[in-house]
Amino acid sequence: MNTPFAEALSAVLLVLVLVCAVVRPFRLPEAAVAVPAAGVVLATGAIPLAHAQEEAARLGPVIGFLAAVLVLARLCADEGLFEACGAWMARAAAGSPRRLLAAVFGLASAITAVLSLDATVVLLTPVVFATAARLGVRARPHVYACAHLSNTASLLLPVSNLTNLLAFAASGLSFTRFAALMVLPWLVAIGTEYVVFRRCFAADLDAETPPPAAAEPPDVPLFALVTVVCTLAGFVVASALGIDPAWAAAAGALVLAARTLARRRTTVRAVLGSLSLPFLAFVLSLGIVVRAVVDNGLADALGRLVPDGTSLPALLGIAALAAVLANVINNLPAVLVLIPLTAPGGPGAVLAVLLGVNIGPNLTYAGSLATLLWRRILHAHDTDVLLKDFTRLGLLTVPAALSLSVVALWGALRVIGG
Repeated sequence: MNTPFAEALSAVLLVLVLVCAVVRPFRLPEAAVAVPAAGVVLATGAIPLAHAQEEAARLGPVIGFLAAVLVLARLCADEGLFEACGAWMARAAAGSPRRLLAAVFGLASAITAVLSLDATVVLLTPVVFATAARLGVRARPHVYACAHLSNTASLLLPVSNLTNLLAFAASGLSFTRFAALMVLPWLVAIGTEYVVFRRCFAADLDAETPPPAAAEPPDVPLFALVTVVCTLAGFVVASALGIDPAWAAAAGALVLAARTLARRRTTVRAVLGSLSLPFLAFVLSLGIVVRAVVDNGLADALGRLVPDGTSLPALLGIAALAAVLANVINNLPAVLVLIPLTAPGGPGAVLAVLLGVNIGPNLTYAGSLATLLWRRILHAHDTDVLLKDFTRLGLLTVPAALSLSVVALWGALRVIGG
């Protein structure tokens, strides 16, 4: 196959896969288009079989980790952990919308960091809806916070986001060093978002609310909570021993699954369903299609745009490029494209990419898969998401949060070293 045709075919298929992931025609799963598209690039020779196998080997551990975390998060919900989180938010708010927003920010940031952004979108957002309804406050600022923090708050740990896992393998950093370098950018980005939310949603947050009804708080599922804490500790130990974090996630999921099944709070079928196999197939197929696009010219074109070095202007340029690319082709393809181009520049350049692909998607619906999933959950609660409102909020939060977090990363690199 000639290069121009291979380039055009792979680019068209990538666009088709992403559009169908956003629109989901006939409510088909994302994999319904992505898997055949990966087959086409392989069958036509747009990507050599060896390159496809190499990409599958690179994505394999990441997909395995994602599957384990999806199961762990679902089991935590079955044990009542998220119900207990809702009760805690209601008590912390004490009827105040502003205090509820602070509670949502704190809880969503912690859940995103530890259980990944999927847990915040899929499991916490419905709890926030229910908590807002129980308190009689307007839900809009709080559910919008879930969407933004599922992206922004996923900066902290290698396990917080699929994009982080991909970058972590290329960064050469340990688990604890990664977290040490990202903790300040994480705090700065979340703090910036919180300040903007307080101003943007002032009318909702200042609205009068009825006195909160007294309710018996549910018991905190200590076993689930301890399992999550031990799993997080397992990530650190596994990294120190050179073991893939997927094994620690799998161990946590197996322990909690055994208890939940024994207490009949779930079924084997439900556990297997939480693996979300179609979505995992989508991630793998998307990676192969993106690799075809990269092999056929995109890498060369972007390579001329990536700034060299880890000076503050260079880091700002890398993060801005990553944010733009995430909003054009989605953050997962963006990180698959940019990490090989920035890895030679060192950990600082790789982490700047993560700032761009994790904060940048808050600008548009299509910026991340988490935002697309969040929209579906809102529709299920008969709540509309206006494009102009989402974009306006993104324009107010993304540039400020991204630029300030890059400055924080630059400072962390100077103090801690890459």
